[in-house]
Amino acid sequence: MKIAIISDIHDNIPNLKKCLVYCAVNNIEKIFCCGDVTNSETLEFLEDNFQKEIYLVRGNMEIFEDEEPKKYKNIIYFGRVARFKLEGKKVGLCHEPFLSEYVLKKGECDIIFYGHTHKPWIEKKSNYLFINPGTLGAVFQKATFAVWDLEKEEPELKILERI
Repeated sequence: MKIAIISDIHDNIPNLKKCLVYCAVNNIEKIFCCGDVTNSETLEFLEDNFQKEIYLVRGNMEIFEDEEPKKYKNIIYFGRVARFKLEGKKVGLCHEPFLSEYVLKKGECDIIFYGHTHKPWIEKKSNYLFINPGTLGAVFQKATFAVWDLEKEEPELKILERI
């Protein structure tokens, strides 16, 4: 199974569209979004253009109400933090890095995805793998996202302009 991890879209629809085309061509089966989608129109675009499951946590810049993502059939909305199992892996999602502490209070994780800093990053720390996919919105950094192939197990960072 291949999963795309995105964060910090900040309503950049052209970049989101390019990422979703990549997802379609490369058989991406799920999307994990680490927040800062920003508005309802971007949520709707995401849901309309990716028909599979989208796991979403709330970022600090959202201007939609918490009830908004719940109306979309393929968006699984967790609020500020999430911890769940997927194919035997314990996964955590949050927006700000400090929230990883709250994710871990829900139980151990094999891997934690977060956003907020806009800097793509992969780090092993205290037996956990932390991944920041960067900013799909290209705010202060080049547009980036991550792909996690569960068969290969190691996530890979992607620069949008190179795909």
